[in-house]
Amino acid sequence: MAHTYEKSRELFARAERCVAGGVNSGIRKLEKPVPLYFERGRGCRLWDADGNESIDFQNGQGALLFGHAPEGLAEAIGAQARLGTHWAAQSQLEIEVAERLQAMIPCAELTRFNNSATEAVNSVFRLVRAHTGRPMILKFEGHYHGWGDEGLVGFGATEDRWGSEENPSNAHPSQGIIPEVPGHFAVVQWNDPEHLRRRVKEFAGRIAAIVFEPVLCNTCCIEPVEGMLKTIRELCDEHGIVMIADETITGFRFGPAGAQGYFGVDADIMIYGKAVGGGVPFAGFSGRRRFFEKILNGQVVHAGTLNSNPLCLAASKWCLDKILHCGNSHPSELNRIGCSMMEGLRLLADRHGIPLRPQGPGLVFHTVMLKAGAAEGPVLNHRDYVRRHDATRFAHLRQCLLEEGVRAIERGLWFVGFEHREADIQEALQRVDVAFSRHAEASH
Repeated sequence: MAHTYEKSRELFARAERCVAGGVNSGIRKLEKPVPLYFERGRGCRLWDADGNESIDFQNGQGALLFGHAPEGLAEAIGAQARLGTHWAAQSQLEIEVAERLQAMIPCAELTRFNNSATEAVNSVFRLVRAHTGRPMILKFEGHYHGWGDEGLVGFGATEDRWGSEENPSNAHPSQGIIPEVPGHFAVVQWNDPEHLRRRVKEFAGRIAAIVFEPVLCNTCCIEPVEGMLKTIRELCDEHGIVMIADETITGFRFGPAGAQGYFGVDADIMIYGKAVGGGVPFAGFSGRRRFFEKILNGQVVHAGTLNSNPLCLAASKWCLDKILHCGNSHPSELNRIGCSMMEGLRLLADRHGIPLRPQGPGLVFHTVMLKAGAAEGPVLNHRDYVRRHDATRFAHLRQCLLEEGVRAIERGLWFVGFEHREADIQEALQRVDVAFSRHAEASH
């Protein structure tokens, strides 16, 4: 029997009377048939307020690499809570976490902590502008760097606001921003090294940094083409530009050194969040010592009452120890499990006549729903994705999946974590079969 959500409906109606829009992050309102309320989780399973059990591939938007309520994490947080939750001062924990980051990330000579990756992005953009004395940040169309004024430039633009292929728009999706902000950004097509070279030449001497998601996870799940990351590194070295890898999603999920280790390229500064805290509000940035000089001498302000909160540090230390224990074998098992899920999804989609095309490395992947007449083959950039992915049809399929107890992210992204076993994948695919049947029947 498909899941029903009467209790969640009641709670959402109640929330709308006291919470703006009924949710505390706008994207959550996209969940159909209603934003769900959850009571508990264990491993890769979630139970909502109506008692429905789901196999979870949303994984806290990628934060829960070790699943829900992993053994040891609650104990680590609880032990610290009994000692104190907040001091607005230093603790040995922050040294221990920073030392672990040094051991894992090639560029992590120095570190600063924040409470969210959006804060870390803002801090890094301020820092690199001060370091270089240059005003502009170069970023890629469709890449997401937090919800702040600067992080959202060039993200999620509709086709009528794209600009040309050669000169992508620096449009912003939100009203209320400081009007001058977009003018400090140049936007480039992802996976087009030659276009990147031309844009760097166009803004020569004005670019402080190039920022990117090593794998574009906020628009589809798009891996870099051969030579893309190498070209970024070469251009940064040639022009004195700071290379910023925004590994909020990929960090530690793709291995101890993140996607940089996975793809064999070193950035100057790395931003991380999500998996580094295992579900607590914790983030930060690490980089080469020379880029921190302006913080060290006080010319750049980096502050925060809750920075290096001991509860979050205790959680991060536990998570990083688990990742270090995995060693260089991580993420091969996650990729294997994820590829098994991707293969099963494609086989079932073909059986039911659904044009669903999973793409990604396995440990994270996206299910592209091809529009009628759309070309086959991997999606390579934001525009390609918008032109070929049928978001409306996928929304219906996603609801069918949810009602059968398989939870993916609304935009089509799936995360595989250490708590997903082969038995969970096979059970999930049995549920998917039913969901696909319902979707196919409704689509015909």
